[in-house]
Amino acid sequence: MALGFAWCAWRADAALLERLPRELEGRDFDVVGFVDDLPLARSDATRFSLRVERAWLDGEPVTLHGRVRLSWYGQMPAALGACERWRLPLRLKRPRGLVNPGGFDAERHALERRIVAVGYVREGGVRERMDRVPFCVDGLRERLSASILAHVGDRHSMRLLRAFSVGDTRALDAADWDVARANGVTHLISISGFHVGVAALFGAALVRLLWWALPALALRVPAPLAMAPAAFATAVGYGLLAGGSLPTVRTVLMIGVVTLARLSRRAGSGPQSLALALLAVLAFDPAAVLAPGFWLSFVGVAFLMLSLQHERGALGFVRELGIGQWVMTIALLPLTVWFFGEASLVGALSNLIAIPFVSLAIVPVTLLATLLDLIAPALAAPLFVAAGWLIDLQWWLWARMATWPGAHWYLPEVAPAALALAMIGALWLFLPRGVPLRPLGLLLFLPLVAPALQRPAPGAFEATMIDVGQGLSVLVRTQRHALLYDAGARYPSEFDLGEAAVLPTLRALGIDRLDRLVVSHNDNDHAGGAAAVIGAWPGADRLGGEAATSPLDLEPCEAGRDWQWDGVRFRILHPSPTATRAGNDRSCVILVEHAAGRLLLTGDIGLRVERELAGAIGEGPPLALVVPHHGSRTSSGSGFIAAVQPRVGLVSAGWRSRFGHPHPRVVERYRRAGVELVNSADAGAVRAVFPADAEPRIARREREHRRRYWRE
Repeated sequence: MALGFAWCAWRADAALLERLPRELEGRDFDVVGFVDDLPLARSDATRFSLRVERAWLDGEPVTLHGRVRLSWYGQMPAALGACERWRLPLRLKRPRGLVNPGGFDAERHALERRIVAVGYVREGGVRERMDRVPFCVDGLRERLSASILAHVGDRHSMRLLRAFSVGDTRALDAADWDVARANGVTHLISISGFHVGVAALFGAALVRLLWWALPALALRVPAPLAMAPAAFATAVGYGLLAGGSLPTVRTVLMIGVVTLARLSRRAGSGPQSLALALLAVLAFDPAAVLAPGFWLSFVGVAFLMLSLQHERGALGFVRELGIGQWVMTIALLPLTVWFFGEASLVGALSNLIAIPFVSLAIVPVTLLATLLDLIAPALAAPLFVAAGWLIDLQWWLWARMATWPGAHWYLPEVAPAALALAMIGALWLFLPRGVPLRPLGLLLFLPLVAPALQRPAPGAFEATMIDVGQGLSVLVRTQRHALLYDAGARYPSEFDLGEAAVLPTLRALGIDRLDRLVVSHNDNDHAGGAAAVIGAWPGADRLGGEAATSPLDLEPCEAGRDWQWDGVRFRILHPSPTATRAGNDRSCVILVEHAAGRLLLTGDIGLRVERELAGAIGEGPPLALVVPHHGSRTSSGSGFIAAVQPRVGLVSAGWRSRFGHPHPRVVERYRRAGVELVNSADAGAVRAVFPADAEPRIARREREHRRRYWRE
């Protein structure tokens, strides 16, 4: 254990030291490297990974090795292809992501994938395609993917067929992944360990068929000894087509362990094979423990080994298949909720139907078509078409099951103690027959599925400024009500911060009903994610500062309107019903107040609106201010700061913002006024509490609260 810990710590430290040095962030590099993944082309940019081989800064060589994740905006001189070597001018920074309750941890993901920097291709400079890297599997994957497109055409089944055959999920959109999550079948969409296992059986079956056709071969090599390396070779080849993802590596290693046992004529058990595969994965790549797939894969297989009785016959196979799906659904529920914040209650039934169909029909046909495409493309075409029909049939069923109740089951953020209790409960529940009181294991799931949620006391409220980068989103909660002010941006690449950051945060905080959505104005960084929020809670009231020109069907946000929730008053201060301004100066400004504290939500108002509001806000209890326009130099005038006298200012801005938010002059104005500034770029999500009988205070900075060794 000590040796393993030291090995993992040393490898993690080495990986962190490979990252771009902090003092070189924001600089322009000249880099030579090759594309080591399948490039993703979108309307706004092409995104790809580059394996850096050489780098220069200001004409001098610098040490920079590893993968960098890049975006190439605008017109490229030529289409990017996998395995191509390029010389490119790049602007780079260290990997850094948003930090929110229930949010995706981009920095952990970067360490797991050994990404040392992120950035984009600069205009100007040398942008030159040099040559192709020999013996590069991604090039083969790209060619096979293009061949499937040529055979099947641009149909929905083509997208899934490319995922099944070569692990190419680039064409799948958010709706496809939503259906997959609702059915609990994301592990079946792209090449996974399951597919690799089927491929290994396919390779072994071919050898068995050959030995049956030529019995004399058994006089030289027994069939079981020939089948084992054939299964392993097939698994390795198919795993490479998947890009070497962790589930495929785990399966390949397990098959390798079984192969070694067969060739050495030793009897190996399932738990031994699993344990040796676990050790092999950790020895090869200790960072694998950062991937959810590591835990889901090994824990899932371990539970299956513990629970299944290895019954014989067709009836026994069907029975164990059904039991296996319930085991996987219940046993992996704690880990699924821990990593993803949601689970699927229809997943067991969906997998019960899908796994036999996928393993006995779709994967064999797809595997055979892929093999034929390498040696006889004309013979592969009808098989690809047939596989497309089978996929269409399966997807038709998945799409309907995705609409069933419980397909998306969201739970609040899981506490470590609740996770531990639920895993103990799952172990207790699936212990072998004869262990008494096994059903009582379900009781240990209660802290997971019905956690005690902390809510503001009557007359109090709290505000969470969600980390959405360059944008704004603030959740205001009273004891029984919730208001969301703005929802972040949605980009042309279809990356939606409403879906990726705002909704996971609300669900992690236990928000199961949103009473009101306020869109301050129509700028994308405030309104872009609102459609995703409306899709999740279509019954919420909706207000907007620019309702007349918004596509979201909003009611006008007009000064003079007010309401009370649980002893907390909400007042709209701007814009007035007769205001003719548009854009930033029409932002909906809301004052939230009670006897002990106030919160001012300002949107993107500028100096002119600030002068008008100074008198309307008036004197009162201590005030927390969402700094106007992310700290732009066109806002936060000295007179406004002096008039409202905030105790704390909340700044929502992106890390190393290209707009320079917050502007140094604005920061200096607040500093001279004695105002504490908290920037989401530094702190992640920020939670401010407003007790009914005490001054407002910052209760939590998410980046500090969730300290991890891989996080900036």
